[in-house]
Amino acid sequence: MKFTINDLSQSEQEIGIELSYEEIKSELDAEVKKEAKKIQLPGFRKGKVPANILKSRFGDALEYEASEKVATQQFWKVAKDNELKPIGTPVLTDIQFNPGKDLNFKVKFEIIPIIDPKDYTDLEIKIPDYVVSEHEVEHELEHILKSNSTTEDVDVVGDGEFFIIKVDLQRITENGEPFAGSKPETLDIDLSNYRIQPEIRDNAKGKKVGESFTFAFNDERINKNGEGSDEKVSESFLYKAELKDIKKIVLPELNEELVKKISKDKVTSPQEFKEEIRKDFTNYYNQRTEEFIHRKLMSSIVSNNEFKPPSSLVQNVLQELIKQEEENGKRMGMKNTDKNILKERLLPSAEFEVKWYLLKNLIQKKENLKFSEEELNDLAAKDAEKTGLAIDKLINYYKSSNVTDKLVDKKLFDFLKEKNNIVKVAPENLS
Repeated sequence: MKFTINDLSQSEQEIGIELSYEEIKSELDAEVKKEAKKIQLPGFRKGKVPANILKSRFGDALEYEASEKVATQQFWKVAKDNELKPIGTPVLTDIQFNPGKDLNFKVKFEIIPIIDPKDYTDLEIKIPDYVVSEHEVEHELEHILKSNSTTEDVDVVGDGEFFIIKVDLQRITENGEPFAGSKPETLDIDLSNYRIQPEIRDNAKGKKVGESFTFAFNDERINKNGEGSDEKVSESFLYKAELKDIKKIVLPELNEELVKKISKDKVTSPQEFKEEIRKDFTNYYNQRTEEFIHRKLMSSIVSNNEFKPPSSLVQNVLQELIKQEEENGKRMGMKNTDKNILKERLLPSAEFEVKWYLLKNLIQKKENLKFSEEELNDLAAKDAEKTGLAIDKLINYYKSSNVTDKLVDKKLFDFLKEKNNIVKVAPENLS
């Protein structure tokens, strides 16, 4: 036997194997006999057709067919003996065989790329420096108070924004006439909702029940013209709103009683309550910052280590992403999206996931990042105190699930954050 291996890319190889007839004769005969047992001809029982009749009837066809099976068997034997470790499904790209002579064939297969990860330390990673503002705290406090508010009927929309108005709304022309084909629609408008455009609040102020006001709504959108460029379209709509009812939103007093009720006795003073709101914002921003650091580290390291990922792994991930997208679409009541469109859109994400998966494993191995038995025992002991479960059962659970993988991933990101320069910048200055 002779064989040669050619690297087609970092993740693809092709092996050429040459075998003499003597090396494969017994395997060929065995495969031919297997096929012969499946054949039934008139006058003979199934599998009992004499070899000379099979030869005259089928010629060398059975041996040709057997040669492909033998080639596959020989490939896997060579792969095992030489630790080639193919992934996906190897493809027989060429086979040359004449009965009684040598068998030559080629097999193309994918492998995990042999790369040495580089440039994953000493990077400058810019992240947003989120600072909790007093405005955010007050806005959230206002939202909480509003959810505990009451309303009272009033005759006029007063100053401020804490009013709910019921209006008959109709689109009109510039002359004030009803727009052709439009019909009045009764709506409740919460003027305290920050999404309400300021013109509605301003024009409604001072109006009484039975009076009306007008406002314009500007619709700006991007139209695809099918020629690779986008067209910005702006359209203005004029509306008339006739006031049918006005309610004033009465916010409760922020006092000890209300604070205890809302927090379920967790805090007792308004100041403590504000600090809890600030802590919630801080925790939220900390989580967002961590997620941003992770994404930035991953994208930077993948960009610094360019290679072609195995297409079989990419396709596996791509199919999962498409499946998730379709399931999300069904839950949201969306129509089925063309799979070809989904493939095109999700392919870059699938390639990125495979690249990062391979790189992170290589970095973990290179930096000897593991989760030791001692660390596993310590974790189990802590969790046992919280859950009341036996330590040995927790350890078995960790090992049988992907918990240890997640723990090693955490070690990796802790390592990367330590070995790279994380720079905080104002969110508006982040490119």
